[in-house]
Amino acid sequence: MPQPHYETLSPEMHLFDRAIALTPQANGNWEGHTSTDYANMIGPFGGVTAATALQALLIQPERLGDPVALTVNFAGPVRDGAFEVRVRMMRSSRTTQHWSVEIVQGDDCVINAIAVFALRRPTWSATEVVMPEVVPADTLPLVGNMMGVSWPQCYDMRFARGGLRGVDGTGDNPDSLTQLWINDKPPRALDFASLTAICDAFFPRLFSRRAQMVPIGTISLNIHFHVDAATLAQQGSAPVLGVAQGQIYNLGFSDQVAQVWGAQGRLLATSQQAVWFKE
Repeated sequence: MPQPHYETLSPEMHLFDRAIALTPQANGNWEGHTSTDYANMIGPFGGVTAATALQALLIQPERLGDPVALTVNFAGPVRDGAFEVRVRMMRSSRTTQHWSVEIVQGDDCVINAIAVFALRRPTWSATEVVMPEVVPADTLPLVGNMMGVSWPQCYDMRFARGGLRGVDGTGDNPDSLTQLWINDKPPRALDFASLTAICDAFFPRLFSRRAQMVPIGTISLNIHFHVDAATLAQQGSAPVLGVAQGQIYNLGFSDQVAQVWGAQGRLLATSQQAVWFKE
């Protein structure tokens, strides 16, 4: 069912659900509003923006099955305030659907995204990658306020390896590998929208690799979902393990590959990013 406008939501609603709430407009599009809870250095946290784009599809009555892939291109900065979400079904078959989403502010398209949904069916299954062995989340300290922005405070983060290491300019770190237990704060049952946001909840790999901060921004985020809604619901509100690493930094652009692991070592999602940086 369509969700009400952000400003009309009750205080009891989880802050993440308030942040991605959309209300239908007379022209057939949807209206959303940025959330101060998820504020970043410039505009909102990109993960919650990507989740909003996916939410616009999850609430479509014609939607078929569950998301398999989502690609979000960040065409420009999202300004604080209202935005319009435009959704179009590109193609539909008996088992798959292809969708496009635009987020627009004024005359500017700030987000364009494509997604594939499908009806999954039981098949032979195997996972070749293995969940890293790390200490349990409850044995690690909770990360405090980081980088002076709001959105990390919306998560319970506990680094098993590779936190946001010093940014004092003293030299490069040997790698950017991060292993991080994370879940929503306050706890919230994991679903496809919140999983989307978590796929972007790693600090920039360049900040982990180098002991300095430079202007940086994600250009494109691609997520592959590896479970259906029923399997994802089994995770509940327990923390997931995120693993992220950069592979290359060159000519003003870098990348990030990531995995999100759930209960019983189940791989929930993988993601890739293209990131612009300047120094």
